[in-house]
Amino acid sequence: MITDAIPVEIVEVRAKTGIHGEVYQALCKIQGGRDKGRVIRRNIKGPVRKGDIILLLETEREAKEIKAR
Repeated sequence: MITDAIPVEIVEVRAKTGIHGEVYQALCKIQGGRDKGRVIRRNIKGPVRKGDIILLLETEREAKEIKAR
């Protein structure tokens, strides 16, 4: 069982990326820990939608924004 995981809520799904579109870039609102309330951008492998709760092992890193071509 992972004990250091931090729950985050998906606020907005921004883009799909990856070779086959399997990675989603989303804005996530941190629900606990020292960064509680902060919104960060993360790349998430697998399907997610607005309102989902996922667990992150760390909240310091943030993904670069995907720019439309």
